[in-house]
Parts: sequence; structure tokens; C-alpha cells
Amino acid sequence: MEELRQHFGRIRVPQGGDKVYKDECMFSFDTPESETGLYVCLKTFLGWGKEYVSPYSQRTGNCVFLHLRRIKKECLNPQLPPEKEMEPEKKIARLAIGVEGGFNPDANKKRYEYEEHNSVVILPAFTTIPLPNPELPEIVQQSVAGVLKAESALHLAEVEAAAGAWDGEVRQVSKHSANLVQLDNGVKVPPRGWKCEQCDKTDNLWLNLTDGKILCGRRQLDGSGGNNHAVEYYEKTKYPLAVKLGTITQDGNADVYSYDEDDMVLDPNLVKHLAHFGINVKVMEKTEKTMLELEIDYNQRAWEWSRLTESGTKLVPKFGPGFTGMRNLGNSCYINSVMQVLFTVPSFVERFYDRRQTILENYQGSNPSEDFSVQMCKVAAGLLSGRYSESPNTIDKTKDVDDLQPGISPLMFRTLVGKGHPEFSTKKQQDAMEFLEHVLKMTACNSVGTTDPGNCFKFEVEDKFVCSASGKVRFVTRPDQYLPFPVPMEEAINKEEVAAYQARKAEAQAAQKALPEEQVRAKIPFDVCLSKLASPEEVMTQSSAAGKEVPMHKITRLRTFPDYLIIQLVKFGIGQDWVPMKYDISIDMPESLDLSVLKGFGLQPGEELLPETSEPPKEPQINIEIVQQLAEMGFPWEACRKAVHFTGNTGSESAMNWVMEHMGDADFADPLVLEDKKSSGNDNFTPNEEGLGMLMSMGFTRDQATLALKETSNNLERAADWIFSHQHELDSLLAAQSGAAAVPPQKPTYTDGPPKYELSAFISHMGTSIFVGHYVCHIKKDGEWIIYNDNKVSKSVDPPLDLGYIYLYKRVTD
Repeated sequence: MEELRQHFGRIRVPQGGDKVYKDECMFSFDTPESETGLYVCLKTFLGWGKEYVSPYSQRTGNCVFLHLRRIKKECLNPQLPPEKEMEPEKKIARLAIGVEGGFNPDANKKRYEYEEHNSVVILPAFTTIPLPNPELPEIVQQSVAGVLKAESALHLAEVEAAAGAWDGEVRQVSKHSANLVQLDNGVKVPPRGWKCEQCDKTDNLWLNLTDGKILCGRRQLDGSGGNNHAVEYYEKTKYPLAVKLGTITQDGNADVYSYDEDDMVLDPNLVKHLAHFGINVKVMEKTEKTMLELEIDYNQRAWEWSRLTESGTKLVPKFGPGFTGMRNLGNSCYINSVMQVLFTVPSFVERFYDRRQTILENYQGSNPSEDFSVQMCKVAAGLLSGRYSESPNTIDKTKDVDDLQPGISPLMFRTLVGKGHPEFSTKKQQDAMEFLEHVLKMTACNSVGTTDPGNCFKFEVEDKFVCSASGKVRFVTRPDQYLPFPVPMEEAINKEEVAAYQARKAEAQAAQKALPEEQVRAKIPFDVCLSKLASPEEVMTQSSAAGKEVPMHKITRLRTFPDYLIIQLVKFGIGQDWVPMKYDISIDMPESLDLSVLKGFGLQPGEELLPETSEPPKEPQINIEIVQQLAEMGFPWEACRKAVHFTGNTGSESAMNWVMEHMGDADFADPLVLEDKKSSGNDNFTPNEEGLGMLMSMGFTRDQATLALKETSNNLERAADWIFSHQHELDSLLAAQSGAAAVPPQKPTYTDGPPKYELSAFISHMGTSIFVGHYVCHIKKDGEWIIYNDNKVSKSVDPPLDLGYIYLYKRVTD
């Protein structure tokens, strides 16, 4: 105890504002369940694995730790029969991942109990005092008790993220619920033994809440369901609400459908409405799947899901360095797929894996969970070291996949990169391309003084404008880091087959027949997409020769070709119901790619440049016709004006792309406000401190963050967009603001070479909505394709090259 007393001054009891990291090491993925456990500092409450606790102690002088060691053992419940023991603990009942009642990626089919072997450990000798020990000094006992009692920092981050989670199960209260007319016809419905009143169906039965009629539901394309008697009855009577018998629970919940509103709805008065027909919910027992559960079953069987996850084949698990999976934390599959692909790129491997020891040893901050480079190193080591994907001597076929390949948990990383972001800080499903852009921007911001590993993706775009009035040309160059490929649906080569399939589908629905064949999707040749990208586009813009806005041909080419080229297929559009949708298409993406057709050559012989003008550039006029087109699709008028303005009047397609990228912005529908350059020089400006902290955590300096907030009137979301889009000229803008000598804007660094590539990875999205679904990725390693489906890593049998969303090509060096 004398050794312990020497360190009393460095022992604290956790207070309300303290974050306690007792789930995971700051530098690795060691946990209390790891073989060597987790060491929690009793001063800072940071958690450390055995490999890193000694260096941390030497650097800080903190020597007293709570050592958490948890042993997981399989637990058999003697009260359950053996066949029940192996069933999942909870039934999936929601279209969600990682939320209560939804898909639980960490759910085991076995039950476990845990043995706690905790102790107080004093470094450097690792003197161990087992717990509990009543002889420990009071300050130590209070500190240990506080750590054990406190909610972990990572758990609190999960709770905060879950507060904004979308789970696809939001139903609206029916407009008929409050004033539903129920006939006093004496009908009393028994608690069981139901049958359709027009056929012999005894399942998928619906009780009309107006007159108590029991009829069967719709017939599905596969022949399942009912015989459409309930919906036909509505067409005759217009009685709006029906409840699915067999889904009524004792707490008064059930599936309620509104034929008039054509949707599943909520009926707050359901208990009263059921009681009208003698149904006491307290004695009811759920006997059928809800419509949501049936939809989940369908999604799991769906052809696209099966192809992308290769679930119809026997996949062989892969283990070792580079074959570590990532756990799904609740709709985090977009993060998992992006990071798996990113850490196949040599510059990222070299920066964050090969040099990780240097980065970790030189870290001088107070909280590693808030340092981007540290967390990137942590993820890199987790994926590439093989430490968390050790190959078993023999694969026990009776074991769950999660036992074989549990994967690493990216929670600490997700909390950091999502901090302050209106979308990535939640558990909502996000767009993988937007997240990839976000990570690349954060990488660039944290690469001051060193080479940005994202340079390998950057290229220079050349937009050539040909004036229709004078024939003269103007060149505008800009940096970019991915190439969006248009998807011209009108160019599908199997229009007749698709139309025939749709006709057969409609005919089968009308005739109540099954349609067992696989779905026919539109096939669009890759060369057509490439040709569309290379073709001129007509835009209206200012001509210095004509002195007015005139039509111009805009031709987009690449001045440089990066070592690694990211291609995004723009597979999204607006459906007939004005709701954004994903195109159901197949594109024959090549494994070998030659983009010579996109090479830009600048000014050619015989071409003449448009004259320069000394007048300041005019704000582009807002093309009211394009605004009207977007507004007719159901988007807010002001959002449509923004889209046209910020895309420089370059056409409806670019404006629509802007809408698709920004429709999740908090100020999406706010009025268009042009920046007042004079107000940005206001010396009395006071930046929002929370905004400063958020931008500085992304790697920007205080002066740069202040400038961004000043330029956007303290609007944090706009400030983040502004600072990322101006990051190459921040020093120049700061110098101009202070009146100092001009600083030339920092020019992007490009890699360049022959425009010939080979496919190295692709990310796929499954689902018909742009807001939900699931991401997986395929990566080519040592000549074979590997599928990464969250924590499951396996050799690919039939990689779906034609169904991807984001493709990564690397330059062919030979």
C-alpha cells in the first residue's frame, strides 16, 4: 500500500464532465475481453492496452490504473430445451441496423456470461492488487467505483448518435383514427379461429374497423398472401381502415392499413376500435408476421441483396493481415466499406500504417480519441496488422461467423469524423461517396507540413467553353478527386426486355398469378456512359466577345490523370412520385480502362481565346426555367434557386446534382443569401466558440476557422463547406484580410501519368432508396476478389462488377 500512497496526488474520482474510456484502448482495439485486458488511468480515465500503457505512464507520470479483465464464457440455460437454446435472443422486427428490435450485427446465437477479474495495477512494475479489496485507501476505492459506475464515453457517443437514427419504421397517425365511424351491427370477433368471409384463407386476414368484416389481403407476385378480397371490399364500401389479425399484441399494437391513404398508419385509438367488436387486446397473442417483418424477409431474399452479398454461394472466410472485418455499429456499413477500400491505397498505408509508431510516439495531446491522425493509425493497424483476424487452426463449421471473424469496432473513429457534422454524427444511413469526400478533406487538413496521401486521387479538370456568337474559346481549370459518370437511362440496350418484364409483372398482379422469374433490370453499356461524359453540353454563360450571355458548348476533359481514379456512377434520380430514387441498372464496368478520350490538350491551333475583361465577373442570372423544372419535382423554391445559382446556370443536370448532394442540409430550403464581401471584413466579428472548436478539431488553425465563420455569419454547417472548398487559398485570404503581403494560393499537388487503369476495388449499394440500404465492398488482392460485408470477410465467388456504385481504378504501370 505504501507504493500506492506515493501516487495519491495523481488519482481522481470521475466527475460529471469527465469522459471515461473503459471500453477500448486509445491506440488499438484492445478491450477488457482481450487476453491482456484494458488499463484505465485513474487520473485521466483514458483506456490503454498492454502494449501502450507503459509508454503512456512514462510520458505522463501517471502510474495507477484500473485493470479491467473480462472473460466471456458460453452459458447454457437449463430452463430452455436444447432446440430453443440456439435461437436468437430477439426477433428482428424493424427495418434498421443496430437499434432495438432491428438487425443486430453483434447478436450471437449463443448466450454468454462474463467473469470480471478486475484489479488495481501500479506501474512500472505492474504491481497488482486484486479487487475487491476493502483495505485500499478511500481515494482509490472511490476512483475505482466511479470508473466502474460511469457510462463509458463511447457508449454516450452511441446514445447521442442514436438520437438521430432513422430506422425506416416511421408511420403517420391516420387522418381517420380520431373520427372513424364504426357500425353498430352486433358483430363480435372471437380471439382466434378466423377465416376469410369470401374464401378459405386462414392467414393474412384483415379486420375492417368500420363493420368488422374479415377478409384476406393482397396476393403477392410469388403467389403468397391472399386473394385481394379486403382491398376489393374497400373499393365497394370505402371503409378506410383495417387491422391485420394475428399481429395484435397485448400492449395494443398491430398492423393498421389505410386504404384511403394507401399506407401503413398508426391508430392511437386502436384498443377502443377493437373493443367495439368485442376484442380484448389483453388476451390476444401475436401469431403472424407483421408487414414490416414480411418486408424484411423479402429484402433478405431479394435478388440484388443476394448478388451483392453473394449469399447464394458458400463463401470461404479469409483471415490475416488485410482481411479484418469491421463491425456494423448501426447503419455504419458505408464507413466500413469506404475505410476498407481506402486502406488498400499505398499512400494511405504508408502514412497511417507504416509510420504509425512515429505518429503515436510523437502524440502530445490530452485526448487521443480527438486526434484524426491517431485514429486513422488505429484503424489502419486494426485492418492491416492481422492482429484482430487470426486464422484458426481449423474452421469449426458449428461456430457462428461472428465467432470466427468478430471484426474491429470503428466507434471511436466514427465519433471523431462525425463530430459536428449534421449527418455523419448520427446513426442514419449515409452516402458512401459523401463520406469518402469528407474523410479525404479531413486527411488533407491534417497533412499540413507533410504529404497529403489523398494527392493520389486528385486531378485537374479542364472545362472548355466555345462561344456560339464568336467561335472563340475560354478555359477554366479546377481540381477534383473523383469522376462522376452520368447514367443515361434512355440508352439502355434491353428496353424491350425491361418493358416486357414490366408488362408481365403488371399482368401477373392483375391476374393474381405468381411471377417467379428474376427481375429484369436495364443494361447500359459503359462506353455509352463514357461517351455521354465526353460529349459537349450546352450552357448559358457570359461572353466577353458578345458582351452578353450566349449559348456555349462546354467540353469537359482531364489535364492530369491520377495514380488512383475514383469513379462514381450517378445512379440516382427523381421518381414519378417526386421522391429521389436509385436507378435499377446494370453497367458492364471494365476491369481494364483506357480514358485517352478524356485527355485535354488546352488551346489548339486555329482556336482563339475569348478576350479578358477588366470588369468584375457578374453574378450569374438565375435561369427561371430550370428553377421551375426543379420546383415541379417537389423541391422547395428557394432550394431550387440555390441549385441554379451555385451551379452557375450550367443546366438542369448540374442543378439536380447539387440538389441531390445538399438536400440533407439544415438550410436547404432557406432563402438564397449572397455573401456580402464588405461585411466579411468586419473587425468586430466574434466567432462562435463551439464552431471554432469543431473546425479546429478537423485540423484547421484558429485563424482559419475564424475566417470561415466570419464568411458564413457564424453558420457552422456553411462554414465547414466554405473552409473545405477554400482550403488551398486560406493563407492568401488571411493575408489579404490583415493587409499583409499577398501569399500565393496553395496549388493542389497532382499525380499524373498514362490514362490506363485496372479495377482494384468497388463499393456497392443495395436497396431502392438513396436514404437506406446496405453497403458492401469488393477488393482485388493478389489476383483474387475478396468481399467485405461488415465483419464478414470472404473470398468472392462471383463479384457483381456490374452493380457497383463507386469504383477504384489504379494506374497500369506497364
